[in-house]
Amino acid sequence: MRRLSRRQFLSIGGLVVVGASASQVMSALARDEKAPVATATIRYAMVIDPAKCAQDPTCRDCIDACHKIHNVPLFAPNAQGEETDKAHEIKWIWKATFEEAFDEQEGDNYATGGMKEQPMMLLCNHCDNPPCVRVCPTQATWKRASDGIVMMDFHRCIGCRFCMSGCPYGSRSFNFRDPRPFVQEINTSFPTRTKGVVEKCNFCEERLAQGQPPACVEACRQKALVFGNLEDPNSEAHKILAERLALRRKEHLGTRPQAYYITS
Repeated sequence: MRRLSRRQFLSIGGLVVVGASASQVMSALARDEKAPVATATIRYAMVIDPAKCAQDPTCRDCIDACHKIHNVPLFAPNAQGEETDKAHEIKWIWKATFEEAFDEQEGDNYATGGMKEQPMMLLCNHCDNPPCVRVCPTQATWKRASDGIVMMDFHRCIGCRFCMSGCPYGSRSFNFRDPRPFVQEINTSFPTRTKGVVEKCNFCEERLAQGQPPACVEACRQKALVFGNLEDPNSEAHKILAERLALRRKEHLGTRPQAYYITS
């Protein structure tokens, strides 16, 4: 993994201090057209079928399953009935509209049809060229060479939020408060986090190590989520993408996201 030079670190730090947008940080470091493509025999990806997801717009099975096993807090309304500030919300996987997920250029370049009216499931894209990794000063986030999963070490995170500025997908959440009192039922097999720590989807790497699929995939009743190794021609994910047109978020940034949305 390439280390930041002192000049790069100070440059990115200055952008964050002045409230730079994610696109500005991206242009400073992450848009590296010559970045090496993963050559591992495993390259995990998530394939999402919005049409299947739309069969039950009220379904939250994948979200609830993910958040339960990963101790993601749920900030309920306070005693006055006021909702929690959206900036404080912690989410690993969530629903959004097409307009929130994709920009106008992407919508025009693909035969999306009725896709624009369907809910989009969003999560960390586990980019093949992840800008969050490049801007992290403590190596608290890194891309695993064996399978491309973008990992996090909660203990090494210093809460600088450079990774949040670098991520163009809004896939990371910051704990502005201690999340543990808001976890309904703590799963003792997965670590809890503390105030001042960033977190995100990890493709359920702890379940993959046990030969299990990601929790969201297992819980999805509509089978709208398919997870697999794109380097394996026999994997369902590989076969789907070989046969059907798929859209990735903000492909023009050169991050090479590994979340694909079926459009036809």
